[in-house]
Amino acid sequence: MQYLLLAYDGTDPEALDRRMKVRQEHLEKNEVLKSKGEFLAGGAILDDTGKMIGSMIVYEFPDRIALDEILQGEPYFTAGVWQKVEIKPFRMAIIKK
Repeated sequence: MQYLLLAYDGTDPEALDRRMKVRQEHLEKNEVLKSKGEFLAGGAILDDTGKMIGSMIVYEFPDRIALDEILQGEPYFTAGVWQKVEIKPFRMAIIKK
């Protein structure tokens, strides 16, 4: 089952600093998930000036429980980067040519 995560950072003055402090750890964990086929696509959500303000990720897990277990160790959660999170079942389109 695929899941779409939309997560928005806090809007306080320290929000970008919190993100940057754990960004490398976040990327490394997603590299591991990618190697297992559990991270399908993702990236930063930007504001109109190009500043990172959130994240979009498409995951693949057997069920929501498995995804939630992984997210318990997600640095953007544990460090308080993501303040508003929405997770929905998702189906990635397969586009041919």
